[in-house]
Amino acid sequence: MYINSDFSRLEISLKGCLENYRYFRSKLEDSTKLLVLVKANAYGHGAVQFASLMEEAGADYLAVAYPVEGIELRQAGIKSPVMVLTAGTDSFEQIVNYGLEPGIPNMYSLKVLCGVLKKRGVTDFPVHIKLDTGMHRLGFMTDELQELQDFMKECNCVKIKSVYSHLAASDDPASDDFTFSQVELFKQNADRLAESLGYKPMYHILNSAGIERFPEYQFDMVRLGIGIYGVSAIPGNELAPVATFKCKVLQVKSLKPEDGTIGYGRHGKIAPEGTVIATIPVGYADGIDRHLSRGKGCFMVNGHKVPTIGNICMDMSMLDVTGLDVKVGDTVTIFGENPTITELARTLGTIPYEILTSVPRRIERIIIP
Repeated sequence: MYINSDFSRLEISLKGCLENYRYFRSKLEDSTKLLVLVKANAYGHGAVQFASLMEEAGADYLAVAYPVEGIELRQAGIKSPVMVLTAGTDSFEQIVNYGLEPGIPNMYSLKVLCGVLKKRGVTDFPVHIKLDTGMHRLGFMTDELQELQDFMKECNCVKIKSVYSHLAASDDPASDDFTFSQVELFKQNADRLAESLGYKPMYHILNSAGIERFPEYQFDMVRLGIGIYGVSAIPGNELAPVATFKCKVLQVKSLKPEDGTIGYGRHGKIAPEGTVIATIPVGYADGIDRHLSRGKGCFMVNGHKVPTIGNICMDMSMLDVTGLDVKVGDTVTIFGENPTITELARTLGTIPYEILTSVPRRIERIIIP
């Protein structure tokens, strides 16, 4: 029995979003601003839809990784301040045109931006200065601050809106001493810069794990990323699930041993008593990691967790539903409340971020109450 169905979607729970937003907001002082990260298509949840939800919820700032992501938000009508964490140097014209606020990690980027601003006669353009306090990825090192301070005394093109850094291991209790050292270095260098400027920008260093574990270091603003999407840094702390990946059964087959094997490479083996399989319209091109093949991954159908069988294909996967009442059109949950995104990540030996951001745009995002 077969029907043509392309039903597959990522359901975004409005209730879950707001529950998580309120949870993190409750950790903060009323005066502390809350920035929500919507980079990488809002961690796979749909950038425009999620940014709209966060704007309505009261987020003070949004942040993206690249200029093109910020431009997408502006073109969709998002009005909130948008910080571009990885602004590069080739898109400053567009950043200015769309009213985005770039993160500046080094003197080269700052000088290129100021060159663009001078040509356009722009002054006091908002920028965010990134300090390297131990992540060693991007940002000004301590010995580079003097050049920045000297440059800012002569430059009226930009105004530093915030100074920020990034914690490397805020989710790991074994690294707490390192986290404390990062915070201390950040405050020292941010204060040094602010003193030379003659005004105090906002400070921010806490990410999601930092908000949960070190709210005493919230400074003027915090950056909420994976936490808003339902993943906690505290073991046993269950945040509200936000994304549920669902699809429908395309076909059900009852196979006998003499029918041979199932799927590419013939790795799906039919049991001596026979095997019933359900084929679903999602595969590795839809973010279903191929390492979940051959029974390693299990998805939920009709209240039962069922294993994959054979190799996951580009656009389809097969499930072993032997002994269950499964029919064409039944709903299969890839992840959501059960199995959770954390369970799936544990199975794959990865992190929830990777799974969420692997769900491509061809999977429709739908906001549910």
